Amino acid sequence: MGEQAVTDGGTTTGGTGPATAGMTADGTAATPAAVPGAGMVADSDGAGGAQSRTADIVPGPGGVMTDEVGVVTGELTLRTEYADGRVTLRVQYKDADEWYVVTGGTVGLADPAGLDAVHGVAVALLHRPEG
Repeated sequence: MGEQAVTDGGTTTGGTGPATAGMTADGTAATPAAVPGAGMVADSDGAGGAQSRTADIVPGPGGVMTDEVGVVTGELTLRTEYADGRVTLRVQYKDADEWYVVTGGTVGLADPAGLDAVHGVAVALLHRPEG
């Protein structure tokens, strides 16, 4: 059996591509889906060196362990930084000034192109608003 393309009205055509590829049959964009971490922000020094990604998170009941102050809980901002071949995860209380290194949150990363993937995984692991 081959794949079938689905039109906006739910009927099928004999195509072999994906069902919608994010578009409706009339060519307009499909209704956006909720994507965790979609509110991420990217920063770069412009020279291909230091880069960072941020996202607001709410950790589960155990909070996030940090090197400097122990466990932090509540509404936090997570920043995933890349510099000099290393990734470091930091958190801060939302809108605060101080950043804290996430315990165990530093690792080597040979290719800075992997920063988005690392940040996505970190958000998926730490953002647990339902507990």
